Amino acid sequence: MDWETHLLVVPILLPLIAGAALLLVDELRHTLKALVSMAATLTLLVVAIALLRMADGHGEDTLSMSYAVANWPAPFAIVLVLDRLSALLLVTTSILALAALAFSFARWDRAGPHFHSLFQFLLMGLGGAFLTGDLFNLFVFFEVTLAASYGLLLHGSGPFRVRSGLHYISINLAASLLFLVGVSLIYGVTGTLNMADLALRIPQVSAGDRMLLQAGAGVLGVAFLVKAGMWPLGFWLPSAYMAAAAPVGAIFVILTKVGVYVLLRLSLLLFGGVSGELAGFGSVALLWGGIATLIFATSGVLASQSMGRLAGYSVMISSGTLLAMIGIGNAAAVSGALFYLVSSTFAAAAFFMLIELVERAREPGADLLAVTMEAYGDEREETEEPEDEEVGIVMPGALAVLGTSFGCIALLLAGLPPLSGFVAKFAMLNGLLADGGLAGDEVAAPVWLLMGLVIVSGLAALVAMMRTGIRTFWAPLEAVVPRVLVIEVAPILTLIGLCFALTVGGGAVIRYTDAASRALHEPASYIQGVLGDDRGSSE
Repeated sequence: MDWETHLLVVPILLPLIAGAALLLVDELRHTLKALVSMAATLTLLVVAIALLRMADGHGEDTLSMSYAVANWPAPFAIVLVLDRLSALLLVTTSILALAALAFSFARWDRAGPHFHSLFQFLLMGLGGAFLTGDLFNLFVFFEVTLAASYGLLLHGSGPFRVRSGLHYISINLAASLLFLVGVSLIYGVTGTLNMADLALRIPQVSAGDRMLLQAGAGVLGVAFLVKAGMWPLGFWLPSAYMAAAAPVGAIFVILTKVGVYVLLRLSLLLFGGVSGELAGFGSVALLWGGIATLIFATSGVLASQSMGRLAGYSVMISSGTLLAMIGIGNAAAVSGALFYLVSSTFAAAAFFMLIELVERAREPGADLLAVTMEAYGDEREETEEPEDEEVGIVMPGALAVLGTSFGCIALLLAGLPPLSGFVAKFAMLNGLLADGGLAGDEVAAPVWLLMGLVIVSGLAALVAMMRTGIRTFWAPLEAVVPRVLVIEVAPILTLIGLCFALTVGGGAVIRYTDAASRALHEPASYIQGVLGDDRGSSE
């Protein structure tokens, strides 16, 4: 076995060891804990980039790389699998984690106990979920992620945070129960939980067991749709993400993408290449569920009167768009969706961190008061200004940076040029119009509806962001210059800068996502990478 193959276990073992070691460090030694956590996260990013190069290093014909824990043969081994999709999400997670962790050093890592340990355990669960090759260990890493997210959501206390956290915990416990039920039904029918082995056995399921298999897959899908935030299962998302501390909300953006990732992986691997009644199972539900989520989240964006809730609904717009693209099943559309996944994740995470800095310059309840003034007027407008009053003021540097960052995030969420949000939406719309995107009369109407909603949701985001920006930066009730640290601004500017880089290097990124999408739609390479040439070729 090549030494590079052992890198597949690093995204799991490194945060596990770092998180466990940090539990042994006294909570008063903040600097030491921060240094250890930052070193582990930086190393994780380096390893993720190395894995990305490995996944894409040998051209389009590269097989998926598998790592059998304890060297048991597949499908009996605990298998970790690396391909372009998992590598892309590992790099995205590592970058996001580094930005959120740096932001937390300003004060949030000291607002409660064991922040760094919980953060590392969350990264362990995410890395395992993206790399695992069987459903049972997917459940294990799913639970590790959720357990760490419970503590992080409650980090910092406060009645609103505790109330939203309890709702979040109860909903996700129910989702975990559904996960177990779905996995049990699938195992009872097929006798295996290895994803590659399932891809070979599902087409051979007898007609009498197909309904039970579909029931298990449907229950499993509902569990991940809860995590992905699909309407009406995602009603908890805006409040929970709004209540979280700024760095926690930023890293939570990637949690919705876990549900999207699993649905994309399983739908194309298990039901994408089969024929008969099981072909494309669940695609219609994903398409219409994504459309319904887009409609609901677009309405929520327009109705939001606080930036935290606006950011939460923006995450739901991203989830709805991605779920609908998976439902379409077009390789070109999925490629654009992968580009959109990265861009929207960086934009939403930067927005969550920016909100805390902007809110420091505003009075409590400023959003509600601004709406009241719009409806009933402001008595101060009737008073005449002194003739010698200077018109206009010099904008402080901090507000200039925050305002510019806010404008860039608005462009990203709306999908306007010149940032990567425009490239991502253009790639998705182009994919919908590509060959196969409008195949069949029964598909044409939903596709056109989806295209319209993608455009309208961007317009709604632009209107909502403009309204919020005017209230915050142009005509605030009280002009207050916030105290902003460099370590807080740097992560936001870094994520926005990466979105600029995605635009400049859009051609290379699209080529990568094209290759990832083709591999997802032709799962033979994944199966061969896990089970070997003999088993994979029998598909």
